Amino acid sequence: MNLGNTSRRQILKGLGATIALPFMQSLVPKGIMASNLREFSPRPQRFACLFMPNGVRPDKWSPTQIGTDFTLSPILSPLHRVKNKILVVGGLSNKHSFKTVEGHYTKTANFLTSLKVARTVDSDVDAGGISLDQLMANHIGGRTMFPSLQYGLDRMRSGVCKSTGITKLYGSSISWETGKQPCSREIDPRMAFDRMFRNYVPGKTPLPDDPDKQSVLDIVQEDAKRMEKRMGIEDRNKLNEYLSAVRAIERRLENQNDLADFEARITNDIRKELKQVDIRIDEWAEYAEGVDVTEKARLMMDIMVLAFWSDASRVATFMLGNSASNRNFSFLEGVHDTHHAVSHHKSDPRQLDQYERINRWHIEQYAYLLEKLDSIKEGDHTLLDNSLILFGSGLRDGMRHSPRDLPIVLGGSGGGKLISGHNVRYEDDTPLANLYHTMLTAMDIQVDRFGDSSGELCELMI
Repeated sequence: MNLGNTSRRQILKGLGATIALPFMQSLVPKGIMASNLREFSPRPQRFACLFMPNGVRPDKWSPTQIGTDFTLSPILSPLHRVKNKILVVGGLSNKHSFKTVEGHYTKTANFLTSLKVARTVDSDVDAGGISLDQLMANHIGGRTMFPSLQYGLDRMRSGVCKSTGITKLYGSSISWETGKQPCSREIDPRMAFDRMFRNYVPGKTPLPDDPDKQSVLDIVQEDAKRMEKRMGIEDRNKLNEYLSAVRAIERRLENQNDLADFEARITNDIRKELKQVDIRIDEWAEYAEGVDVTEKARLMMDIMVLAFWSDASRVATFMLGNSASNRNFSFLEGVHDTHHAVSHHKSDPRQLDQYERINRWHIEQYAYLLEKLDSIKEGDHTLLDNSLILFGSGLRDGMRHSPRDLPIVLGGSGGGKLISGHNVRYEDDTPLANLYHTMLTAMDIQVDRFGDSSGELCELMI
């Protein structure tokens, strides 16, 4: 945990725990000159990307009307509460996915790089260059405890895809420090929480009286009491609201203590069955019994919200599944088959219906995140208003493995820098990187180009 660049924020400390706090006006040191007040700005910009594997049912994704007077499509319908704060963008493509090997993997690794992926069968990977989130983190992450956060639902995969002859490592990463260095991801909510709030030491075994067994709020309560004495009523209420949110997540994690222990949940019979159908060990987690995938995803997103709220981090990515994910979605009504299987629907109405239901589940998670961010006030605005929250997939139709006209939604306006509440459509094969270039400009990060961008989408800027 890096505390070297958090002077603009107050933190609560105790033996074994550190909690960064949201901006509190009453805690800004007296005598701060107006010229230096920017460091204490209560409205930093944030960026997050939620990645969905396996594409979408294409005929149920795009709204028909262009502009502000549009009706959400069946898949996008869960976004109705934040419709005026999203931008649905059609016509964008990732051209460096056009002529690569068929399949999913090379259309995932470059989702945020917009560059060519090298074909390889081992760990000598190359996604072309730095990803959008890491470029942002290099510019704004140094002001926070965590320059960036990378989360996922599935563990990283290794091995070679039999149908394409390419390493599966490409299907597990959208965040790249460099083209050859993917960022590690956290897939367990408990570990994500502990890394955020505890003085976490990887591999440490807790002792019987270890503070890891205490609530982080209990550990910092004395510091919190001292700090409250310096606060006005409004900031005290804000502090209590934030700490209540932290405690609510702790309670939910107490009910999910064994989320990380996926393999232990798999019976010997299931292990034998998976071996018979040649499913790798690192894919078993998708078949684990007793795991509430929706709750796991929402815990991860709630931790992301806490990080943005407290300015512990301003950049995050969350993969809702690896490439070609074969997650079992039978917990959804009307779904009986696995995700990758139904994405190869062959225009079968039964498969298409399941595909649409799975797509809608992914959008429901995105809507959950947007609504949560929009419920938290920052002055006259909300966390969502001051963020850019991207949702997308590296494929359009999973059956065709098409990287054209990608399913893309952008939530928030980056602090009023971009329009929202619109459905826009560009000429076919407009570079996806043009949107990324525009987002960088909105965040005051100046680049000549990003990936294969040919310019900015100036009409999106205010």
